Amino acid sequence: MSRSNFRFVGRIPLGMAWLCLFLVVSAPPAWPQSVGSRPAVPAALEKYGPVSEAERAELVRELSEKASVLEAQAAVVRLVAKIVGPAVVHIEAQVPARRALQAGSARPVEETGSGIAVKLGDRLCILTNRHVVRDAAPDKVRIYLADGRLIQPTEIRGDPATDVAVLTVDDPNLVTAEIGNSDKLEIGDFVLAFGSPFGLSHSVTFGIISGKGRRALDLGDSNVRLQDFLQTDAAINPGNSGGPLVDLRGRVIGINTAIASNSGGNEGIGFAIPINSFLWVARQLVESGTVRRAFLGVTLDTSFDAAAAKAAGLNARLGARVVTITPDSPASAVGLQPGDVILRFDDRVVEDDDHLIYMVNTSEIGKQVELQVIRAGQVFNVTATLTARPDSAGL
Repeated sequence: MSRSNFRFVGRIPLGMAWLCLFLVVSAPPAWPQSVGSRPAVPAALEKYGPVSEAERAELVRELSEKASVLEAQAAVVRLVAKIVGPAVVHIEAQVPARRALQAGSARPVEETGSGIAVKLGDRLCILTNRHVVRDAAPDKVRIYLADGRLIQPTEIRGDPATDVAVLTVDDPNLVTAEIGNSDKLEIGDFVLAFGSPFGLSHSVTFGIISGKGRRALDLGDSNVRLQDFLQTDAAINPGNSGGPLVDLRGRVIGINTAIASNSGGNEGIGFAIPINSFLWVARQLVESGTVRRAFLGVTLDTSFDAAAAKAAGLNARLGARVVTITPDSPASAVGLQPGDVILRFDDRVVEDDDHLIYMVNTSEIGKQVELQVIRAGQVFNVTATLTARPDSAGL
């Protein structure tokens, strides 16, 4: 090691050295004022707690008793990590650049993310985000398993509107995770986020569900228009995309997708696609390769605000106001009119136009839905049967 790594703290001038020696030799001894009394304890030390051996022993005993409660809770987290960890994968993909860097060509871009192995029907699949494997060929995607093995997908299918992607794989030894029910989640529920933040594969963080129904997020130049995210404070960073959000029973209840950050790193606001919504798209991709969405036949007022809601007879800003009705649509069949405000879609309150768009788009074709509507101050219910969306149609 170089001598430059070491430095003296300071030096005392020669004249001062004799003075210091004189003071040390000639100074009288400092005797305690009363022999046998307890030495005074500095206030700075006392503020941290008692210092006598008996008092500290009692604190240690009390700490052991109290810590056992937290240790039992920590054991739950450890068990979840051990159960889910083997099903989490690290993904690397060469995807086409978003725009050509040279005329007529585009250099590939290396994307990294995460995924979770599950079984959909009789197929083994890796669930992840579409932006992780966007337009990549199967032979350009590498999937690293928890046991160190490298596999590649046999097929990749994705949906830009929801950022859902499914990679089918063929590995009989693949460990799969259990799927939960995201509809039962409540704000405050404990969750764990798995993934590969900054390339640190198979990392685990812990937090809670901080919010639900987060929509209209600005996700840059992506085409993710159908949003209904879970919000969590479990640390999510670049590389966590596609990894699972898991409950305390070890069940996947979301797929980590995005963060809100000024720095590009975790600031305590992460977003995940609820697993029920994710699987609604994923199963269609696996079964048919495409996603067929339902159609109601209305266009909505994006400027419907609190003042407009009050004018419509509502006490608060909620619902979605109809602007136009598509002829020969489910909406026209039940007599909806321009100016109607749709308040409920089945048993769910319609929060705004984005919420209604999401619910229609994630409903089964042919489903009968009860709509609660307010018109000229009068509330009434109608039952509409959703049909398949025609090409280039709206809601």
